[in-house]
Amino acid sequence: METLTAPVTRQLRVEMLVVLGISLGQSAVYSLLSLINKLTLPVALNQQTTSMNTSATPDRPWLDLAYQVAGLVFPLMPVVLVLYLLWALHRPEGGPFRAMGFTLEQPAKDLGWGFATFAGIGVAGLAFYFAARELGINTSISAANLTAAWWTIPVLVLRAVMNGILEEVVMLGYLFTRWRQSGGGVVAVLLGSALIRGGYHLYQGFGGFIGNAVMGVLFGWVYLKTKRVMPLVICHALLDIFAFVGYALLKPYIAWL
Repeated sequence: METLTAPVTRQLRVEMLVVLGISLGQSAVYSLLSLINKLTLPVALNQQTTSMNTSATPDRPWLDLAYQVAGLVFPLMPVVLVLYLLWALHRPEGGPFRAMGFTLEQPAKDLGWGFATFAGIGVAGLAFYFAARELGINTSISAANLTAAWWTIPVLVLRAVMNGILEEVVMLGYLFTRWRQSGGGVVAVLLGSALIRGGYHLYQGFGGFIGNAVMGVLFGWVYLKTKRVMPLVICHALLDIFAFVGYALLKPYIAWL
């Protein structure tokens, strides 16, 4: 690994703050404000509903589709930015894609770790969500609220994939790489990344924070173990596909969703 001077180390850490400030760190701040708003309402937290994946123009499906496509593309710009930064400035060995394992070179390994992590997290995460809601520390999550159209399910699947790419490339691939380049310790970035991950899920309630922070630690451990971000992209996409598509398909038949 390249030996960096103190000014360059500071530059890299400022870079990380800027990247977080225009991406998921910013989301964490807005998520905290959303939670404060929910806590100061006269309705108990677990009696409130957090709606996700909503339509912008439900009465005009084609315009709504255009909004949804824009909502899939522009959130990925931080991913483009961090890949460019890792390529243009203090490039890690092998380049940004190989350095973080964001490639298709090891499909069997990536799918194996991805599905195994998904199996371990899926049921436990669902059980924790229901427990947190019953304990009054989380809102009810309405995971899919798009107008019914031919593109509804594909958009939900693509939104899940987009979330997986955005969060894992930025929070694991980029942040871990840059932090280690700047001389930071593994434990600090593992816990810091997990806390930020929990932070941008605070809009769901305290349960969303706790569950995602714990998941962040597990994801960080898998990333350090495999040295590849792709298994976590796969796992994250699967979790969101089951949440989004499952909710959309089952909601008409299950009253308590």
